[in-house]
Amino acid sequence: MHNNLLHCGLNQFILCTNVLTHYYISTNMKQHNQQQKKALKAAAESLYQAFLTLENPVEVRQFLLDLCTPSEVEAIVDRWWTASLLKEERSYREISEITGVSVTTIGRVARFLTMGEGGYRLAMRREKAGKT
Repeated sequence: MHNNLLHCGLNQFILCTNVLTHYYISTNMKQHNQQQKKALKAAAESLYQAFLTLENPVEVRQFLLDLCTPSEVEAIVDRWWTASLLKEERSYREISEITGVSVTTIGRVARFLTMGEGGYRLAMRREKAGKT
């Protein structure tokens, strides 16, 4: 599954990571005081900048495998794969059969595709432009 990261591209993965970090901060998965929230936001910005220092998919893969657990990487890849299948207008049931992703996760990805920060759409548009 980790080799699928090589197909994502650096900019696309940064956008996905931005969405996940924003979600993490905004959903208060942990209780933070105001000072911690400010520091967490600065740490998130530092993470985004760290991604921008990486020069190719191999470096991104190395960084992700150090940064994330295998399950976290797989979840990120699953969401990116799901988003691409949703853009192909596949049904939730079909996507679930292809990917093994739950219908709940597919619905979450679909919601972010239409009402999120625009990161999925931007990354997909740029990936498509890079392939043509």
